[in-house]
Amino acid sequence: MTALLDGMAQLFTLMTMITMLLGVIAGVIASAIPGFTITMAIVLTLPLTFSMPPLQGVATMLAVYVGGYSGGLISAALLGIPGTPSSVATTFDAFPMSRNGEPGRALALGVWASFFGALISAVVLIIAAPPLALIAVKLGAWEYFSLIIFAMTVVASLVGKSMLKGLMTGLLGLLIATVGSDPLMGVPRFTFDSELLANGLPFLVVLIGMFAVSQLLSEVESSADGTRGNQACMPGRVTFHPMAALRETLSYPVNLIRSSMVGVFIGAVPGAGGSIANLLAYDQAKRASKHPEAFGTGTPEGVIASESGNSATSGGGLIPMIALGIPGSAVDAVLMASLMVHGIGVGPRLILDHGDLVYGMFMAMLLAAGMVLLVCMCSMRLFLRVTEIPKFVIVPVVLVCCVIGAFALNNRVTDVYLLLGVGVLGYILSKLDYPLAPLVLGVILGPIAETNLRRALMTDDNWMLFLTRPISLALLVLAVISILLAIRHHHRQRRIAQTA
Repeated sequence: MTALLDGMAQLFTLMTMITMLLGVIAGVIASAIPGFTITMAIVLTLPLTFSMPPLQGVATMLAVYVGGYSGGLISAALLGIPGTPSSVATTFDAFPMSRNGEPGRALALGVWASFFGALISAVVLIIAAPPLALIAVKLGAWEYFSLIIFAMTVVASLVGKSMLKGLMTGLLGLLIATVGSDPLMGVPRFTFDSELLANGLPFLVVLIGMFAVSQLLSEVESSADGTRGNQACMPGRVTFHPMAALRETLSYPVNLIRSSMVGVFIGAVPGAGGSIANLLAYDQAKRASKHPEAFGTGTPEGVIASESGNSATSGGGLIPMIALGIPGSAVDAVLMASLMVHGIGVGPRLILDHGDLVYGMFMAMLLAAGMVLLVCMCSMRLFLRVTEIPKFVIVPVVLVCCVIGAFALNNRVTDVYLLLGVGVLGYILSKLDYPLAPLVLGVILGPIAETNLRRALMTDDNWMLFLTRPISLALLVLAVISILLAIRHHHRQRRIAQTA
């Protein structure tokens, strides 16, 4: 109790509150820009915290962290472009809802879902950090590989109308992920001695190209047809009713809690991250829904699941860092660096030696969630003005932002060429009715699966360990069940369509 009071006394000061508020605003704006990741925003914030007291510096970066998970919603809902990798699944229902004339509803649902996801994860962090961290640290390369296999079964629910086309684009994503240097040995592969492919296809370049450039090409096509050339990107009168969205969000309590817990668990697994939680929470919500056929058309369940899932990883990622000194993600590694700069050792004794700091971080998570809600509610009407901008203005502006984001990733002009090439490929695939989500999922999960598979076999070449280690076996069984349920649902939907 003394440590909690000391932490609150350090946190609730005027300067700390001001820097946290600025951090939240910076995180929301940065994540709304396609290609500008939360990690980049945190890294840029780190030097500014060196002169601050330890808790103020960490609290400011946590504010950027939490704000970043909510900011990706803005471009995902209004433009159909994931602002960050952790908002990929948000586009599946938030953008169709906006296109149906309800951009305000999509944003409001996402904001409330993000708030409750961050809130639930902070509560779980406070209550269950030590036991959950002990579970996460027991996961070896075998368990990581099995977890990724389970996550890849999400492809089965994202295949759209044709399972064959969905699986083909998923395999294409895995193939794209193998281009470039070998993740363990650094040996070039599938580069064909081309300088353009020497460094592979960065995930963010594929993400922006598939969802942004292909979408912009579709907008240009519709403008050329004269259908909506000078109109805003979304039809209908723009309204924003946050209290109605709150009631609608709370009308799906099971979905909200389940998705948040998925985010907490994925966040507690080092290396998993918000992109996996975002997709996995969406997938589980679709499987549990009474109307799974509505997913992808603008259902509130999809928006709530994806946004609460990715926001909950912010608290989950701190669990192994605080309890064991193991960073759950690149962002957590930057937070660890910030603590070390101030002479604070991160590890199992962190809670014992610096209890006031740890409890202050817990309270900072709760405070940051509230600040994000406040900032988003006050600024969403401004963001909704995007829907009033004609397409002949917004398309080139967004394209320039995408190019800048791709170039800023590694400061390579070749990434810009790859961005445009991937965008054209995504446009062709979408015109041929191939789903793009499985391809992006393959690019996300492919390198992680390959790395852990090779680590497992380099440690011990006995394949049976994947089945004899209990957690690995449980995850593989869940993967098989997930695939069977998806196939069953797909065949049922086909029979219903044929009968109709």
